[in-house]
Amino acid sequence: MLTWIIETSLRNRVLVAMVALGVLVFGLDATRKARLDVFPDFVPPQVTIQTEAPGLTPDQVELLVTTPLETTLGGVLGLETLRSESIQGLSVIQAVFREGVDVMTIRQAVNERVALAASRLPLGVASPTVEPLTSSTMDVLKIGLVSERIDAMALRDLATWTVQPKLLSVPGVARVNVFGGERRQLQIRIHPDELVARGLAPADVAAAARRATGVVGAGFVDTESQRITIRSEGESPTADILAEVLLQRPSGGTPVRLGDVAEVVETGALKFGDATVQGRPGVLLTVSSQYGSNTLEVTSALEHALDELQPLFDAQGVELFRRLHRPATFIETALGNLRSSLVVGAVLVALVLVPFLGEVRTAAISVVAIPLSLLGAVLTLEWLGATLDTMTLGGLAIAIGEVVDDAIIDVENIVHRLRENALRAEPEPVFQIVLRASGEVRGAVVHATLIVGLVFVPVLTLSGIAGRFFAPLAQAYLLAVSFSLLVALTVTPALCLLLFDGRVRSMTEPRLQTWLKERYERLLERVLDRPRPLVVVSLVASVLAIGVVPFLGGDFLPAFRESHLVLQISEAPGASIDEMLRIGGRVSNELLGWPEIATVEQQVGRAEQGEDTWGPHRSEMHVELSPAAAGHEEEVGDRVRAFLAGIPGIEYEVLSFLDDRVSETLTGETAPFVVNVSGTDLDALERTADRVAAVLQGVPGASEVRVKAPSGSPMLAVRLRPERLVAHGFQPMDVLDAVHLAYQGEVVAQVHRAGRPVDVVAILDEPSRREPGDVASLLVRGVGGELVPLGLLADVELTSGRESILHEDLRRRQSVVCVPRGRDAVSFANEAIATLRKGVPLPPGTDLEFRGTAQAQIEARRELQIESAAVAAGIAVVLWLAFRDLRAVALILVNVPFALVGGVLAILAAGAFDPAIRELTMGSLVGFITLFGITMRNSIVLISRYADLVRETGAAWGRALVVRGARDRVVPIVMTALVTGLGLLPLAVGTGTPGREIEGPMAIVILGGLASSTVLNLALLPVLAGRFGRFEAGGGGAGRR
Repeated sequence: MLTWIIETSLRNRVLVAMVALGVLVFGLDATRKARLDVFPDFVPPQVTIQTEAPGLTPDQVELLVTTPLETTLGGVLGLETLRSESIQGLSVIQAVFREGVDVMTIRQAVNERVALAASRLPLGVASPTVEPLTSSTMDVLKIGLVSERIDAMALRDLATWTVQPKLLSVPGVARVNVFGGERRQLQIRIHPDELVARGLAPADVAAAARRATGVVGAGFVDTESQRITIRSEGESPTADILAEVLLQRPSGGTPVRLGDVAEVVETGALKFGDATVQGRPGVLLTVSSQYGSNTLEVTSALEHALDELQPLFDAQGVELFRRLHRPATFIETALGNLRSSLVVGAVLVALVLVPFLGEVRTAAISVVAIPLSLLGAVLTLEWLGATLDTMTLGGLAIAIGEVVDDAIIDVENIVHRLRENALRAEPEPVFQIVLRASGEVRGAVVHATLIVGLVFVPVLTLSGIAGRFFAPLAQAYLLAVSFSLLVALTVTPALCLLLFDGRVRSMTEPRLQTWLKERYERLLERVLDRPRPLVVVSLVASVLAIGVVPFLGGDFLPAFRESHLVLQISEAPGASIDEMLRIGGRVSNELLGWPEIATVEQQVGRAEQGEDTWGPHRSEMHVELSPAAAGHEEEVGDRVRAFLAGIPGIEYEVLSFLDDRVSETLTGETAPFVVNVSGTDLDALERTADRVAAVLQGVPGASEVRVKAPSGSPMLAVRLRPERLVAHGFQPMDVLDAVHLAYQGEVVAQVHRAGRPVDVVAILDEPSRREPGDVASLLVRGVGGELVPLGLLADVELTSGRESILHEDLRRRQSVVCVPRGRDAVSFANEAIATLRKGVPLPPGTDLEFRGTAQAQIEARRELQIESAAVAAGIAVVLWLAFRDLRAVALILVNVPFALVGGVLAILAAGAFDPAIRELTMGSLVGFITLFGITMRNSIVLISRYADLVRETGAAWGRALVVRGARDRVVPIVMTALVTGLGLLPLAVGTGTPGREIEGPMAIVILGGLASSTVLNLALLPVLAGRFGRFEAGGGGAGRR
C-alpha cells in the first residue's frame, strides 16, 4: 500500500506539486478567515433561566419560583448538573448538559419546559427568561460612560436607548447589560400623614394613578365616503400634570388631587445595583459575545460602532472609556506571541538543516514539510469548526520538529542512494532509486507515527474541562503529524524527483555529518569498553526522577498574564449600595494612583436584566493594568491583596479574568478550591459550613476563606394574625398587597417620551421607608373600607434571614470557598480534604463534596494514568507487530524513563528562576506525554536499523554491528532532537509571556527530556542492545536503510 502511494506520487509528481501549492494557498487563506480566540470553548453546553420575583425574600423565591422550575427541568434529556441561586427578588437556574448534545435542541427543550412551569408561578412573578447563548469567556468588551454635563438619568437614557441598541445590532453580540446611572421613573411618593388626615390608604392613590394616564384604542367613525380613525390622547406625561389628577371629591368639600397627598417627581428607580468608572459615578455596559463567535471580529465591529457614536458623546459632554476590559487585547498578544514562536522555530529549523544536509535543495525539500503539514492541519481544523487559539497553535508549535523529521529521514536516504547510484558503472533510473529509497524508511516512520498517535490518545479523550482545554492541542498536534506522514509519502519523493533528477552536486556526504559520525563512533567505542558507569548513573538518575515526580507541586493551569484583574469584594449581608460604593471609591482612588493601573470600574449588586445573583453587599471591580505592569502581573495582584487586607470588615478575592471563568465553569464559584455542603436542613448546612470554614482556616496556605451564602441578612418579618384579620374584616391579600405597594412600589401605569416608555410607580415617600418601626403604622383598607394600622393585623419584628439559598441537583447546598496561597493547589487540596474528613462531623443527611481546579487536576491525572496504562499495552502490541521480538520491544520502551530524567531536571532548573514552572500543571503533563512519543520514535529508528543490518549483511549480531548501526543512525537521531528542540526553543524561552503560559512549561519538559533521552539513546541504548539484543537474519524489522 505504501509503495503504491509513493509510486503514484512519483508518476504524477507535477500534479502532486500543484496540489501541494494549492494546500499552501488555501491554508494561508484559512488562517486569515479562521475563528480566533484565546482558548477553545471550555464551557460545557448550558442554559441559564432567570426569573424576576419583585419583593420576594430568598426563601420565598426558592419555594415559589426556583423549586417548581427545577422540578420541571429535571427530566430534560442530557442534563448533567442543575445549579440555582435564589436571592431577594430573583431566581437564576443554570442547567449544564453533557458533552456532545446539540445546544439549540436543548434550548428548545428547556424553553418548552419553562413555558409549562411559567403558568404555575405566583401572580407578580415575571415570566422566566432563557438567557442568550454566550461564549466561554462571555465578556467581549466593557465600556464606561461618565459626564459632568448631563445628570445620571440622562446618562442612563443615553446608554439604554442609544448605546445598548447600537451595540446589540453588532453581529456576534449576545447581550448588553447596563449597570449604574438612574433608570427614569415617574414616582408618586405617598405621604402617610396626608392620607391619614383625609381618611385614605395607599391603595386609593394607586387606584387613582391607574386611571390617571394610559392609552386605549377608540375605534373609528364611518362616513358615507371614508373611515376616520379616532385617536384618543389621555396620557399624563409629566410629573406636574400627573399631580393634578383627581384623587377624591368629598361631597361639599375641596377636591383632593394626587399632589395633595403625594410628591410626584421624575426621578431614578429603586436600584438593584450601581456602578462607578474611574472612581466616578457613571454607567457601565458589559457586552457578551455569542456562542461560536470570533472575538476579534466582534471586538473590531463594536469599536467601529463606538466610533460612530463618538460625535454624540462629544456633543453631550459624555466621556467614553472604551477599554475597561478588552479580552481581545490578550488574544492578540497571545496569538501574536505563538505565531512568532512558530515562525522563529521554523526559521531556526531551516537554518540548521543546510549544514546537516549539505545543500540548499535538500534542506528546502525538508522545510517544505513544515508549512504543508501545519497548513493542512489548519484546513482540517477549519473544516471541523475549531478555533485557532493558544491551544491549537500550541499543538502546531510542538509538532514543528516532528513534521520536518519525516521529510528529513526520507530526503537524507534518497540523497544517500542517489550518491551510491551515481558512482555505479551502470546507474539505475532515478525513478527507481527514489521509489526504493523512499520505501526503505517508510516502515519505521509509519510505526513511529502510529505510536505518537497512540501516546496522545489519553489527552485526546480527556473528559471535563481538562479535555475541553487539551484535546484541541492533541487534535492539532496529531493532524500536523499525520499530514507530515502524508507529505513524506507523496510530496517529498515527488519534489526529490523533480529537483534532483539524478544530479547530486556532491558525491560525498556533508562534512558535518562525517565529523559527527567519526566523533560519535570514537565515543561509543569508549562507552562499550566501560559501560558499567553509564548504566549505573542512568539507572540511579531514572529512579531519582521517578521518585521526585510525586513531590512536584501540582496546579491545573498556570497563572495567565492577562493584564487584567478581577476583584470580588463583599461586606456583611445587609450592607447598602452606598456603603459598597464608599469602599469601592477608596479602592479606586488608591489603585488609580499606581503607575501599573490603567483603569478601574466597579459594579455593585446586579443589573436589572443581568444573571449575576448578587445582593447590594457584593461588588466586583475590574482592573485593567497598564504596560508598566507587563511581566509583573502577579506582583501587582499581591499588592492589591495586601491593600484590600487593610480594609476592615470586607471579604475579597483577587483573580485574573480567565481564572475567574475557569473556576466558575468547574464549580459555579470563582475560587479555585470549593467545599460543597449538601442536604435539606438549611440550619444544619450553615452550622456544618461554618465548621468547614474554621477547620479550613487552619490548613497551611488557606486564604480568603469564606462561606458563600451566610445568614445574618437583616430582615423585617410581617406575620399575619388570622384571628385579627377576621375580627377587622380583612382578606390576607389585602394586607400583603398594601405592604408590597408601600415598600416595593407598584408600577401603576406607563407614559411615553419620544417613543420611550417611562414607568409610573406608586410607593411611600422616602422618609417613611427609612425606619423599620414605621412599618407597623402603615394604614391598610379592608373590604368594608375601614383603615387599620398594619400592627393590629400582623406581628412586625426585626429579625435576620439568608441572603441567598443555593441548590445543586435539586438539593440545597452551602459552599465554602478558599484560595490557596504559597503552595500548589493539588497538595493543598489533598491536605485540606484529609483534614476536613477527620475534623468535621456530618449531621444525618449532610454530605461534603470537593470541587475546584485542584480536583480537576487530580481527576485529570487519574484519568491520564488509567488510559496511559491501556495505551502502553497498545504501543507494546504495535512494536511487537513491527519487530516480532520481545527484546526489541523492551529495548525501545526502556528509553522512556531516561526521557523522564531530563524533563524533571528541566522543571527543577527552570523553577529556580520562576517557581511557578516547578508546579506540575496539565501543560507539563502533556509535555511528558509528547516527550515519550518522540523518545520512542528515535528508539525505533535505531533498533529498526539494527534489525535491518543483520538481515542485509547476514552477519552475526555483535559489537561491530552495534557500532555500525548506531553510526548510521546518529545523524537522523541528532537532527530529530535538534530540529525538535529548535522548534520548541522560542516557546521555552518565552515561558510566562501571554499565550505561552501553558505551552512554555510543556516545551521546557520536552527540551529537557529530549536532551537526556537523545544522549542515552545514542550512548546507553547501543550498550543495552549489544548486551540483550538478539537480532537474526530472518527476523522482522520496522524498516530498512
